[in-house]
Amino acid sequence: MNKQSTVSLVLGSGAARGLAHIGVIEWLSEHGYRIESIAGASMGALVGGIYAAGELDSYKQWLLALEKMDVIRFLDLAFSSEGLFKGDRLMDVLREMVGDRNIEDLPITYTAVACDLDRQREVWLTDGALFDAIRASIAIPTVFTPHRYRGMKLLDGGLLNPVPIAPTFKDMTDLTIAVDLNGMRDEGVASNMKVTGESVPATSGRRHATVQRFLDSIQNSIAQRRPSDLGLFDLLSSSFETMQNAISSIKLATYAPDILIQIPRSACKAYEFDRAAELIELGHAMASEAFSDAGAE
Repeated sequence: MNKQSTVSLVLGSGAARGLAHIGVIEWLSEHGYRIESIAGASMGALVGGIYAAGELDSYKQWLLALEKMDVIRFLDLAFSSEGLFKGDRLMDVLREMVGDRNIEDLPITYTAVACDLDRQREVWLTDGALFDAIRASIAIPTVFTPHRYRGMKLLDGGLLNPVPIAPTFKDMTDLTIAVDLNGMRDEGVASNMKVTGESVPATSGRRHATVQRFLDSIQNSIAQRRPSDLGLFDLLSSSFETMQNAISSIKLATYAPDILIQIPRSACKAYEFDRAAELIELGHAMASEAFSDAGAE
């Protein structure tokens, strides 16, 4: 395979596991592949949009400096029945880093996938404000409030299309490469990756500690409880992941990419954005492995 091949890159949804997308992009760049089109859902839309805007390195350096308390600091409570957090604080930080950009002005073809809640359909955002598209695509149900945009109430694109290959069908590129963040569980990945072990400082106050305990409870207790003992947020998180896994399997079986890179869903918890260095390294390693298996490295 010619390493000067042009690429349509499909970046899947999967919360903090989406930081592995950075490692994948870096591996492709190091090996001479030219990314000319990106389609992304949720974190795939976020990472892909920042890359398309030419600011992935700045975003990576910002991530590498994040600590656990920083992650909590960017969560602005919504006080709404539609979601726990507004997401405005995070979007403001990223907008300051990247600048206000319109999708049609980006040097790379870009599509963010979202879900139109009222019409129950998939929406492809291919023009307009970049951060409106990203905010819509990352609106995880119950976590972030829906994003109202162009007369629609939009939610996380991973609800209907966790690995959005279809937006790349008309691309005139040599390869379609998809990154699935819902790969088969590999407990070895989680155990071999470094865990920070940092605790929330006592001086940070009860509010931060309470938020951290809540976030921990969303995922941490699932494996320790019987199905009948699941709490509401445990059940929602587990159900969302199960749904995404099922949809991903169907989509990938129907529309197989030329190269599929799979990140194990056991790699980290959904909100462990403070583990950026490990996840970026994992994405780099999984890209190398996928290309080696395909005889294309």
